[in-house]
Amino acid sequence: MLHRRSSWSVVLDALRGGKGIVHVVTIPEGFSIAQIAPLLVSKLKQPMDSIDAAVRDTALLHRLDIPTPTLEGYLFPDTYIFPDGASARAAVEAMVRRFEQIWKPEWTARLDTIHLSRNDVMALASIVETEAKLGPERPLIAAVYLNRLRTGMLLQADPTVQYALGKHVARVFYKDLEVDSPYNTYKYKGLPPGPIASPGKLSIEAALYPANTPFVYFVAFPDGHHEFRTDLAGHEQAKLEARKAWNSVDAARRIDSTRSK
Repeated sequence: MLHRRSSWSVVLDALRGGKGIVHVVTIPEGFSIAQIAPLLVSKLKQPMDSIDAAVRDTALLHRLDIPTPTLEGYLFPDTYIFPDGASARAAVEAMVRRFEQIWKPEWTARLDTIHLSRNDVMALASIVETEAKLGPERPLIAAVYLNRLRTGMLLQADPTVQYALGKHVARVFYKDLEVDSPYNTYKYKGLPPGPIASPGKLSIEAALYPANTPFVYFVAFPDGHHEFRTDLAGHEQAKLEARKAWNSVDAARRIDSTRSK
């Protein structure tokens, strides 16, 4: 693109450098297809129908051996630069290709050791990604869910309920836990059918190489950290402490809101 009244030096620089019109798309870690699709619509000016068709591309699903209807979880979170006029299919394939580049051969070998398929690992990694706020806690969170799997416990992961609801809710209520979906890990044992979001490299590694810990419970605190416990009594106590911390934060917000009026 050459702007009116550009100097000759600017024009020559553009021609020599081959500077074309590009669109930069950043996919944050933990984004689902429902969040990625509007970004592609906005940046690439492609219709939503084209995006929807691209994330359901049967050739890509077969290539990655994905049992679910979409490429959920396999559109790797990164910053992409697409030329003007790039199709939805080209954008989605670039994200899938980035996932394939990130996935290491030794990770495939690791699957036999942990007795999980790659799709299982990606499902677990996506839950870890949506739960973890602090990087070092990722292997611990992965370990908690794997410990639950081994003992036959329900995973009871709130992010899977949100995914089953098809919308983000600030807080999961008891009525939400009744949603009938294979992604609802409060109702169905085991991992969900597939990922619920696009996990980053650190979360994938956490799912593949979890911490060696007996923890089976954790609860989130307002500062982003989690308290981990091995028994239900300890977990209930941690929940009480967490509730007090959250109530304090809510009270402080209400005071700030009142002062600003």
